[in-house]
Amino acid sequence: MSRRTLPPPPPPIEMRAWPDHESLLADRARAMGELGRLSIGVPRLLLFWLAAAGFVVGWVLIGAALKSFEESVDVFSYMIIAVMVGLGLGCMVPTGLAIGFGIRRDKVVRERLGQWASLARDPARDARYRFPGESLFWLVPSFLLCALGLWLCIAYPATARRGEQTYAGVTLAVGTGFILWLTGLMGVAKAVIHYRWAVRLLGTVASRETDDAHR
Repeated sequence: MSRRTLPPPPPPIEMRAWPDHESLLADRARAMGELGRLSIGVPRLLLFWLAAAGFVVGWVLIGAALKSFEESVDVFSYMIIAVMVGLGLGCMVPTGLAIGFGIRRDKVVRERLGQWASLARDPARDARYRFPGESLFWLVPSFLLCALGLWLCIAYPATARRGEQTYAGVTLAVGTGFILWLTGLMGVAKAVIHYRWAVRLLGTVASRETDDAHR
Protein backbone atom coordinates (compact mmCIF):
# COMPACT_ATOMS: atom_id res chain seq x y z
CA MET A 1 0.00 0.00 0.00
CA SER A 2 3.05 2.25 0.05
CA ARG A 3 5.97 2.41 -2.35
CA ARG A 4 8.30 3.76 0.31
CA THR A 5 11.47 1.69 0.42
CA LEU A 6 11.93 -0.38 3.54
CA PRO A 7 15.19 -0.17 5.49
CA PRO A 8 17.27 -3.26 4.69
CA PRO A 9 17.80 -6.01 7.26
CA PRO A 10 21.06 -5.94 9.24
CA PRO A 11 24.00 -7.37 7.33
CA PRO A 12 25.14 -10.95 8.01
CA ILE A 13 27.62 -11.44 10.82
CA GLU A 14 30.55 -11.98 8.48
CA MET A 15 29.81 -8.68 6.66
CA ARG A 16 29.31 -6.41 9.67
CA ALA A 17 31.87 -3.62 9.76
CA TRP A 18 30.69 -1.04 12.27
CA PRO A 19 33.71 0.86 13.63
CA ASP A 20 32.33 0.82 17.18
CA HIS A 21 29.27 -0.10 19.24
CA GLU A 22 27.83 3.42 19.12
CA SER A 23 27.77 3.33 15.32
CA LEU A 24 25.89 0.03 15.45
CA LEU A 25 23.36 1.50 17.89
CA ALA A 26 22.88 4.58 15.71
CA ASP A 27 22.14 2.49 12.62
CA ARG A 28 19.86 0.25 14.69
CA ALA A 29 17.94 3.26 16.01
CA ARG A 30 17.47 4.72 12.52
CA ALA A 31 16.27 1.43 11.06
CA MET A 32 13.92 0.60 13.95
CA GLY A 33 12.48 4.11 14.04
CA GLU A 34 11.76 4.04 10.32
CA LEU A 35 10.33 0.51 10.41
CA GLY A 36 8.18 1.39 13.40
CA ARG A 37 6.71 4.41 11.63
CA LEU A 38 6.07 2.39 8.50
CA SER A 39 4.32 -0.23 10.59
CA ILE A 40 2.21 1.72 13.09
CA GLY A 41 2.41 5.33 11.93
CA VAL A 42 -0.67 7.44 11.25
CA PRO A 43 0.00 7.70 7.47
CA ARG A 44 -0.04 3.91 7.31
CA LEU A 45 -3.43 3.87 9.02
CA LEU A 46 -4.84 6.50 6.63
CA LEU A 47 -3.66 4.47 3.64
CA PHE A 48 -5.28 1.38 5.11
CA TRP A 49 -8.57 3.22 5.65
CA LEU A 50 -8.41 4.63 2.13
CA ALA A 51 -8.04 1.17 0.64
CA ALA A 52 -10.84 -0.18 2.83
CA ALA A 53 -13.08 2.75 1.83
CA GLY A 54 -12.43 1.98 -1.83
CA PHE A 55 -13.43 -1.63 -1.22
CA VAL A 56 -16.65 -0.49 0.52
CA VAL A 57 -17.48 1.85 -2.37
CA GLY A 58 -17.06 -1.04 -4.80
CA TRP A 59 -19.34 -3.26 -2.73
CA VAL A 60 -21.97 -0.49 -2.45
CA LEU A 61 -21.98 -0.12 -6.24
CA ILE A 62 -22.48 -3.85 -6.67
CA GLY A 63 -25.18 -3.87 -3.98
CA ALA A 64 -26.96 -0.98 -5.68
CA ALA A 65 -26.79 -2.92 -8.94
CA LEU A 66 -28.42 -5.92 -7.21
CA LYS A 67 -31.21 -3.72 -5.91
CA SER A 68 -31.74 -2.22 -9.37
CA PHE A 69 -31.81 -5.71 -10.87
CA GLU A 70 -34.84 -6.56 -8.76
CA GLU A 71 -36.70 -3.57 -10.21
CA SER A 72 -35.38 -3.53 -13.80
CA VAL A 73 -37.78 -4.01 -16.67
CA ASP A 74 -35.92 -2.93 -19.81
CA VAL A 75 -32.64 -3.38 -21.64
CA PHE A 76 -31.39 0.12 -20.76
CA SER A 77 -31.70 -0.66 -17.05
CA TYR A 78 -29.67 -3.83 -17.52
CA MET A 79 -26.96 -1.83 -19.28
CA ILE A 80 -26.79 0.57 -16.31
CA ILE A 81 -26.57 -2.40 -13.97
CA ALA A 82 -23.68 -3.87 -15.98
CA VAL A 83 -21.83 -0.54 -15.78
CA MET A 84 -22.36 -0.36 -12.01
CA VAL A 85 -21.08 -3.91 -11.54
CA GLY A 86 -18.03 -3.10 -13.67
CA LEU A 87 -17.31 0.04 -11.64
CA GLY A 88 -17.80 -1.88 -8.41
CA LEU A 89 -15.35 -4.58 -9.43
CA GLY A 90 -12.99 -1.85 -10.65
CA CYS A 91 -12.95 -0.49 -7.09
CA MET A 92 -12.88 -3.78 -5.20
CA VAL A 93 -10.19 -5.65 -7.13
CA PRO A 94 -7.33 -3.09 -6.93
CA THR A 95 -8.12 -2.06 -3.36
CA GLY A 96 -8.36 -5.71 -2.31
CA LEU A 97 -4.96 -6.34 -3.90
CA ALA A 98 -3.56 -3.24 -2.17
CA ILE A 99 -4.76 -4.51 1.21
CA GLY A 100 -3.27 -7.94 0.51
CA PHE A 101 0.09 -6.45 -0.49
CA GLY A 102 -0.04 -4.23 2.61
CA ILE A 103 -0.52 -7.28 4.85
CA ARG A 104 2.46 -8.99 3.22
CA ARG A 105 4.52 -5.82 3.61
CA ASP A 106 3.59 -5.62 7.29
CA LYS A 107 4.94 -9.14 7.78
CA VAL A 108 8.27 -8.11 6.25
CA VAL A 109 8.38 -4.98 8.45
CA ARG A 110 7.78 -7.03 11.61
CA GLU A 111 10.51 -9.50 10.63
CA ARG A 112 13.03 -6.72 10.05
CA LEU A 113 12.07 -5.01 13.31
CA GLY A 114 12.80 -8.27 15.09
CA GLN A 115 16.14 -8.67 13.30
CA TRP A 116 17.31 -5.15 14.19
CA ALA A 117 16.02 -5.45 17.76
CA SER A 118 17.98 -8.67 18.33
CA LEU A 119 21.17 -7.10 17.01
CA ALA A 120 21.93 -5.24 20.25
CA ARG A 121 20.21 -3.65 23.23
CA ASP A 122 19.74 0.05 23.77
CA PRO A 123 17.53 0.83 26.79
CA ALA A 124 17.81 4.59 26.30
CA ARG A 125 16.15 4.44 22.88
CA ASP A 126 14.04 1.28 22.91
CA ALA A 127 11.23 2.81 25.00
CA ARG A 128 10.32 5.16 22.13
CA TYR A 129 9.41 2.21 19.89
CA ARG A 130 6.26 1.56 21.88
CA PHE A 131 4.59 4.38 19.87
CA PRO A 132 1.77 4.61 22.45
CA GLY A 133 -0.07 7.44 20.67
CA GLU A 134 -0.01 5.74 17.29
CA SER A 135 -1.05 2.41 18.79
CA LEU A 136 -4.03 4.06 20.49
CA PHE A 137 -4.93 5.81 17.25
CA TRP A 138 -5.04 2.40 15.57
CA LEU A 139 -6.89 0.67 18.40
CA VAL A 140 -9.80 2.98 19.30
CA PRO A 141 -11.20 3.82 15.84
CA SER A 142 -10.66 0.23 14.71
CA PHE A 143 -12.60 -1.07 17.70
CA LEU A 144 -15.48 1.32 16.96
CA LEU A 145 -15.43 0.31 13.30
CA CYS A 146 -15.49 -3.34 14.32
CA ALA A 147 -18.52 -2.71 16.57
CA LEU A 148 -20.35 -0.82 13.81
CA GLY A 149 -19.72 -3.59 11.30
CA LEU A 150 -20.90 -6.24 13.74
CA TRP A 151 -24.06 -4.24 14.43
CA LEU A 152 -24.84 -3.98 10.71
CA CYS A 153 -24.28 -7.71 10.25
CA ILE A 154 -26.60 -8.68 13.12
CA ALA A 155 -29.08 -5.88 13.81
CA TYR A 156 -30.09 -4.98 10.26
CA PRO A 157 -31.14 -8.50 9.18
CA ALA A 158 -32.85 -9.05 12.55
CA THR A 159 -35.01 -5.94 12.11
CA ALA A 160 -35.73 -6.41 8.39
CA ARG A 161 -39.43 -6.73 7.54
CA ARG A 162 -40.88 -8.54 4.57
CA GLY A 163 -42.11 -6.04 2.02
CA GLU A 164 -40.09 -3.17 3.49
CA GLN A 165 -36.51 -4.35 2.93
CA THR A 166 -35.46 -6.29 -0.13
CA TYR A 167 -33.08 -9.25 -0.16
CA ALA A 168 -30.61 -7.12 -2.10
CA GLY A 169 -30.82 -4.37 0.53
CA VAL A 170 -30.16 -6.83 3.35
CA THR A 171 -27.27 -8.35 1.39
CA LEU A 172 -25.81 -4.89 0.83
CA ALA A 173 -26.04 -4.00 4.53
CA VAL A 174 -24.61 -7.31 5.74
CA GLY A 175 -21.78 -7.20 3.21
CA THR A 176 -20.90 -3.63 4.18
CA GLY A 177 -21.02 -4.57 7.85
CA PHE A 178 -18.73 -7.54 7.27
CA ILE A 179 -16.20 -5.37 5.42
CA LEU A 180 -16.24 -2.79 8.24
CA TRP A 181 -15.94 -5.52 10.88
CA LEU A 182 -13.00 -7.13 9.09
CA THR A 183 -11.30 -3.77 8.59
CA GLY A 184 -11.70 -2.91 12.27
CA LEU A 185 -10.51 -6.35 13.32
CA MET A 186 -7.35 -5.98 11.24
CA GLY A 187 -6.67 -2.59 12.84
CA VAL A 188 -7.19 -3.93 16.36
CA ALA A 189 -4.97 -6.92 15.62
CA LYS A 190 -2.21 -4.66 14.33
CA ALA A 191 -2.29 -2.50 17.46
CA VAL A 192 -2.24 -5.57 19.73
CA ILE A 193 0.59 -7.23 17.78
CA HIS A 194 2.71 -4.09 18.01
CA TYR A 195 2.00 -3.74 21.74
CA ARG A 196 3.04 -7.34 22.39
CA TRP A 197 6.22 -6.83 20.36
CA ALA A 198 7.07 -3.68 22.33
CA VAL A 199 6.43 -5.47 25.65
CA ARG A 200 8.74 -8.31 24.61
CA LEU A 201 11.40 -5.83 23.48
CA LEU A 202 11.34 -3.81 26.71
CA GLY A 203 10.96 -6.96 28.80
CA THR A 204 14.08 -8.42 27.20
CA VAL A 205 15.98 -5.22 27.93
CA ALA A 206 14.80 -5.20 31.55
CA SER A 207 15.71 -8.85 32.09
CA ARG A 208 19.18 -8.30 30.64
CA GLU A 209 19.74 -5.30 32.90
CA THR A 210 18.66 -7.36 35.91
CA ASP A 211 21.02 -10.18 34.96
CA ASP A 212 23.88 -7.71 34.55
CA ALA A 213 23.14 -6.18 37.96
CA HIS A 214 23.32 -9.59 39.65
CA ARG A 215 26.67 -10.44 38.08
